[in-house]
Amino acid sequence: MTLTQLSYMIAVAEAGNFTVAAEKAFVTQPTLSMQIQKLEDELGVKIFNRTKKPIRLTKIGEQILVQARNIIAEAKRMDDIVAQEKGFIGGKFHLGIIPTVMPTLLPMFLNSFTKKYPKVNLKIQELTTDNIILFLKEGKLDAGIAATPLKLDSIEERPIYYEPFVGYIPSYHHLSTTTAITQEDLNDENILVLEDGHCFRNQALSMCGLSNHESKNSFDIKSGSFETLLNLSNEGLGMTLLPYLNTLTLSEKNKKNLRSFKEPTPAREISIVYPKSNLKIQIIDALKKSIEGVIRGAIAIENIKIIIP
Repeated sequence: MTLTQLSYMIAVAEAGNFTVAAEKAFVTQPTLSMQIQKLEDELGVKIFNRTKKPIRLTKIGEQILVQARNIIAEAKRMDDIVAQEKGFIGGKFHLGIIPTVMPTLLPMFLNSFTKKYPKVNLKIQELTTDNIILFLKEGKLDAGIAATPLKLDSIEERPIYYEPFVGYIPSYHHLSTTTAITQEDLNDENILVLEDGHCFRNQALSMCGLSNHESKNSFDIKSGSFETLLNLSNEGLGMTLLPYLNTLTLSEKNKKNLRSFKEPTPAREISIVYPKSNLKIQIIDALKKSIEGVIRGAIAIENIKIIIP
């Protein structure tokens, strides 16, 4: 049994196809098939049911897959230990960021991070929280940036900052005359929110005491875009809620529609999350410090309302 054979097995399990897996592994399909056949012969079991399309794992194959991922992760851990000992910060690093954070946070830190750590090859994906969790467990991501707490035994969470929620209330709305809003003000309001599946939807409604909120509109809109919600709000279809950083790039006209919450201000916790195996921890530490550094700089220069723990 070799690490190469286990890597090929994982590739086939994820692709559901020997040819596609071989392409991703940069080997010929016969070579990959031969190595997996050798692995099956050595173990004395069939890992894949080749009669199914796409190819499926057998029951024993599903158990072997779990162990194969653990073995590959531990092998990578040895490289990581050596890198930490040498103080080396570099190599390929896969990072997932949730959609309601990526457009605002990524431009803040990416340029400074890549200049400070040029040997780190960042591979960044915009992913939902559920997919970040799944990809961390499968070893497809080294870390994620997501709203927390997730409260999962296998995942470590390190808060980076706390981002307040802000109300967006156009002039036609009866709350527009208030200088600051409360959570109680929202109880009977029609609030435009993101579609289900976005953690911001659940977190915002929960933080604002609106976990059972239902739209009072005669229409149902599924949108993952804050821009869409703002445009609908401007057209008289209700108020909405925004994460604070999303308000910084609004036009001056739209900024006049923003209303902060009275203390205590509801906010979401944004953390860097990663497997408790602590692979590539030196890059994770560097990434967290880099993000905190640019946010502290923005707080000092632009007086942005973000809290760093």
